[in-house]
Amino acid sequence: MRDRHVDDERQGNAVSTDDEVLLLSRVAAEEIDAFETLYRLYSPRLQRFVRGITKQPMLVEEILDDTMMVVWRKAYTFNHTAKVSTWILAIAYRQSLKALRRHGEPVDEDVRDHADVSAVGPDDALEQQELRKHLDAALGTLSPEQRAVMELTYYFGYACREIAQIMGCPVDTVKTRMFYARRKLKTWLASRREAI
Repeated sequence: MRDRHVDDERQGNAVSTDDEVLLLSRVAAEEIDAFETLYRLYSPRLQRFVRGITKQPMLVEEILDDTMMVVWRKAYTFNHTAKVSTWILAIAYRQSLKALRRHGEPVDEDVRDHADVSAVGPDDALEQQELRKHLDAALGTLSPEQRAVMELTYYFGYACREIAQIMGCPVDTVKTRMFYARRKLKTWLASRREAI
């Protein structure tokens, strides 16, 4: 499992928890420059998270904007019972589910959007595209809630308790969703292997 701090630094987000709390308190005081800083800090993480849940690239910017609008309007309600990142991801999660209810089921993303431009040669690029295509197809078989658990666990490195806070559900529900997501992915992969 990845360490969130390492991921944050990799994404250029080396900001301490205390700094995030201070930044959010400045947003609550309606300081526009603090909001812009928070937006830049969270935009890459939120885009990845929302894209992973919705599987609808055309909704990502809308959901990101809706999420950050809620952060702007409700920053004063942050009560320090969770981390700032947990609080913001919880808002993004709820906004993603709302958007999915409005717009329907997810659609497959274009594989070309995920091509690694740093690949050594065309064979490597094609292999990475194929792998990404299969991973996206497998994740597409999961419910948005199961995808959220997988994203928060394997990409963001959150523990079950933090995921439960983000998703607004008991820890046991998170564990159940993870169990069924893994089982569904295992079944899907086994069926794909047989088809090859």
